[in-house]
Amino acid sequence: MSAQTSGLHHVTAIAGDPQRNVDFYIRGLGLRLVKKTVNFDDPSTYHLYYGDEAGRPGTLMTFFPWRGVPRGRIGAGQSTSTAFSVPEGTLGW
Repeated sequence: MSAQTSGLHHVTAIAGDPQRNVDFYIRGLGLRLVKKTVNFDDPSTYHLYYGDEAGRPGTLMTFFPWRGVPRGRIGAGQSTSTAFSVPEGTLGW
């Protein structure tokens, strides 16, 4: 049985320092921190959600930030880059 989907709800990645992550995605890219919870598999770390002003599915990028985490290695089937599309004329904002 195959599930039908209209797209991704969100993409999750591992990050290092939580404050550097927040600074980059909010101050650098201008995204909004739409939700902050804990990682339910590891309640000692955050689960940070960034997205549009309403946190709509498909706009979300989330992170599990762990200070001092070793740099990752590329593996089979792993995403190695993420790209954003933005409406024409909005990059100046």
